[in-house]
Amino acid sequence: MAELDIDTRAGKLGIDWSQVNLDSIQLPPGENFGIESDDEGVYHDDQLEFDTGFGNIIVVDNLPVVPKTKFEKLENVLKKIYSQLGVIKEKGLWMPVDPNTGMTLGYCFIEFNTPQEAQNAKEKTHGYKLDKSHIFAVNMFDDFDRLMNVKEEWEAPQTKPYVPGENLQKWLTDEKARDQLVTRSGPDTEVFWNDARQKNTELYWTESYVQWSPLGTYLVTLHKQGAAVWGGADTFTRLMRYQHNMVKLVDFSPGEKYLVTYHSQEPNNPRDASKVEIKVFDVRTGRMMRDFKGSADEFSIGGPGGVAGASWPVFRWAGGKDDKYFAKLSKNTISVYETETFGLIDKKSIKVDNVVDVCWSPTDSILSLFVPEQGGGNQPAKVALVQIPSKVELRQKNLFSVSDCKMYWQSSGEYLAVKVDRYTKTKKSTYSGFELFRIKERDIPIEVLELDNKNDKIIAFAWEPKGHRFAVIHGDQPRPDVSFYTMKTTQHGGRVTKLGTLKAKQANALFWSPTGKYIILAGLKNFNGQLEFFNVDELETMATTEHFMATDIEWDPTGRYVATAVTSVHEMENGFTIWSFNGKLLYRNLKDHFFQLAWRPRPPSFLSPEKEEEIAKNLKKYSKKYELEDQDVSLLLSEQDREKRKALKEEWEKWVKQWKSLQEEEKLARQSLRDGEVSDEEEEEDEAKEVKEVEFEDVIEVTEEVVQE
Repeated sequence: MAELDIDTRAGKLGIDWSQVNLDSIQLPPGENFGIESDDEGVYHDDQLEFDTGFGNIIVVDNLPVVPKTKFEKLENVLKKIYSQLGVIKEKGLWMPVDPNTGMTLGYCFIEFNTPQEAQNAKEKTHGYKLDKSHIFAVNMFDDFDRLMNVKEEWEAPQTKPYVPGENLQKWLTDEKARDQLVTRSGPDTEVFWNDARQKNTELYWTESYVQWSPLGTYLVTLHKQGAAVWGGADTFTRLMRYQHNMVKLVDFSPGEKYLVTYHSQEPNNPRDASKVEIKVFDVRTGRMMRDFKGSADEFSIGGPGGVAGASWPVFRWAGGKDDKYFAKLSKNTISVYETETFGLIDKKSIKVDNVVDVCWSPTDSILSLFVPEQGGGNQPAKVALVQIPSKVELRQKNLFSVSDCKMYWQSSGEYLAVKVDRYTKTKKSTYSGFELFRIKERDIPIEVLELDNKNDKIIAFAWEPKGHRFAVIHGDQPRPDVSFYTMKTTQHGGRVTKLGTLKAKQANALFWSPTGKYIILAGLKNFNGQLEFFNVDELETMATTEHFMATDIEWDPTGRYVATAVTSVHEMENGFTIWSFNGKLLYRNLKDHFFQLAWRPRPPSFLSPEKEEEIAKNLKKYSKKYELEDQDVSLLLSEQDREKRKALKEEWEKWVKQWKSLQEEEKLARQSLRDGEVSDEEEEEDEAKEVKEVEFEDVIEVTEEVVQE
């Protein structure tokens, strides 16, 4: 406070400073003199967030006792072991030395960047066998202080009352069986129910994008300090944070047990590769299980000749909810890790020369891999299936004259389709076909499928979820053909059979309903959002419509609704539209700078396939109670449209009235400047506005009628 302010305040209180002995003033005890600072709360929060103490230091015992000449070698060995488990601070490894003998004392202190890394290092290396005589004993530095202060008398632990946490699946119990979706537009993140009547939304902040976990339990957001997961139904709660500065990408394991985060840093020298850091966290505890570091080239697919830079996701998770295995592809190597120890299976990678792609079965621990031709065609390309963790090769197919290969697993893991692009004899062009693996059958038989016109270019391929059919877009644009095939028919047993072909469709993408049966033939990008809703069971079109400039299409997890979106790659009509499964437009939601939409996934149903089939057959009985509600929604939307049009009309009329009033005022002002005379132009306008009544006769029809007396 300025001296002038103090004098003014003293004058108001009637205090004469000349009569005050400042040395006689006694302040209350304490650093703050009994006056609580306005910043105290902020300071306390900062301490909770950033106070590290000694929780990031571990003590490694049972090390070799070495002289000064071997000190550096032992230090390098320890750094090599522990740098794989976390970031060791600069000068963060200290080994005490006996001042009399110059020998080390058999233990060291290692300081990591975070307590999580230190805890992870302790758990992973306690009991580590350096050699026969030296087995590591690792403890947290804080444990020594705790163990030194153990009370001599035993005290019974206090029992804390059980406080149930929030039910993270509560949103699945919605009475109207609605689904949720998240959108990103500009700086806003909105999570709301799929309900045209809902107005209120929940806003959540993130610095780039958001992502649902595979079973819909969590929503992850990205921040400068790391990632955070949220859960709930109407009100989302932050459940856990994961420290990874400047995180750019995230990925969940299929069972939601683990979260993978990715960060890359551009090098100072443009000739150098980017530096990549990947961390794997336990979702519930937030503990880092392992991290991976290196250049982007180390995480690229296939090395030279593969995808440039690090691709995402770098780690491919095995199918199923167990989250037991994940794989990383690098040059001539497939590294498969198991999550019990987060180490390599059998402590070594699988060596496969020139491997360029791997895919897991969605349901089993089976890895499919593709190796292109080598030696100028002398060694054929191959597709192989490998069982994990045994690493036994279940099946292999050699392929000749191959240009490229793409693998497509069916969602239930029953089939694998391999699209093979082959060179013609002249090597000047290519043609495509399919190798179809029947995974669940004995010896995994393989069928070869060629299109009726094998020179047709294959534009898109998609398996039917929970079914045995697949669809292919093939031919020349802008009007290619769409063909449907089945892997199982009563007439042909276990042979692939074509069901039918739709000629000349404006489509370049396929979107099956999650429940099968229905598919959308979509024309995105250059096709300006053409949509055809098709029933594959009946082979008939249910609706043909358009969402102009649509860039994205996504079914809701139940297969009842479809969202089409125009993202901010276009400057106009940004937002999304919700359709019914059969192509009926339900409602639109326009948003400026709109760039992301994602439905909240649902976990698998507990119903048996037989029960689901029974419900599908009796769907009308189950859906009757919702028909009136749907009708109410339609009426409400119509009323909302009428109110919106009425408001627009009133706004227009108000605007016109204002301008007419302004025009009259200006007209009178002009007339006063001309001594009451109107200008020639205004006179002509007034004459043009005069309403003249004109009567005229027009003979509409002449009839002749003979009247008999």
